[in-house]
Amino acid sequence: MSTYTNLPAPSPEQGLNRYMQEIRKFPLLEPEEEYMLAKRWVDHQDTEAAHKMVTSHLRLAAKIAMGYRGYGLPQAEVISEANVGLMQAVKRFDPEKGFRLATYAMWWIRASIQEYILRSWSLVKLGTTSAQKKLFFNLRKAKARIGALEEGDLRPENVKQIANDLNVSEDEVIAMNRRMSGGDASLNATIGSEDGGTAQWQDWLEDEDANQAEAYEERDEMESRRALLMEAMDVLNDREKDILVQRRLQDSPVTLEELSTQYDVSRERIRQIEVRAFEKLQKRMQNLAKEKGMLASA
Repeated sequence: MSTYTNLPAPSPEQGLNRYMQEIRKFPLLEPEEEYMLAKRWVDHQDTEAAHKMVTSHLRLAAKIAMGYRGYGLPQAEVISEANVGLMQAVKRFDPEKGFRLATYAMWWIRASIQEYILRSWSLVKLGTTSAQKKLFFNLRKAKARIGALEEGDLRPENVKQIANDLNVSEDEVIAMNRRMSGGDASLNATIGSEDGGTAQWQDWLEDEDANQAEAYEERDEMESRRALLMEAMDVLNDREKDILVQRRLQDSPVTLEELSTQYDVSRERIRQIEVRAFEKLQKRMQNLAKEKGMLASA
């Protein structure tokens, strides 16, 4: 989307405070306005509409990016990667699915940041399976639990315990530990702390605001469930789909009273349609999950 070339961009020279001030100038969107802008983009590839959707969510991207402090990477670059994820989300957003853009975009933003972190840490040689990503983001915490933070190579019994806890091989634990203890990014390099003492880059890896391993697992599960949900929605007719979306899939559910007025039927009838639609949807999702061999229940 070439329309994004004039977006504000964070930089070390500019400073994050100035960037945050700039993006606060962009107004947030009301649900109706967001829907119309998304329709303009989907139906007509209206770049101005896409630009408005992106700029109105720059604060969301920055907020999520701040949760990834402490990886020894420039915060401006992390925010830039968050913005890349946001742009991808806008490009793929379908307003007819019943979700707000913010709900959809957060997964793309997190995925973009996490992939940037992995690229920056040169993990290509180690692979990028979900298990290895989990190991990367969770190894320090696992070492802390068994009191092995200050060690170089881990003792065999510790390697075995971590491998079992994180469901990876012992060789992967050994390789990752060596990489993080003094490889590409020198995590044991000493840095100054606010109280005048010293600390290591590795001490900043565990972000109190976000468990990155859980974020990966949650994102993977939610993306699978969302795809399953969207496919299963086809079992519903237009009225059932609309009522279910408005009652169960929106940030602010519509009341039975409002829907009864909209469809000119009783509140009880709306409730019956909602329950029936949910049961149909749930059954369809269960069948799809079995067909696709998904282990998690739908």
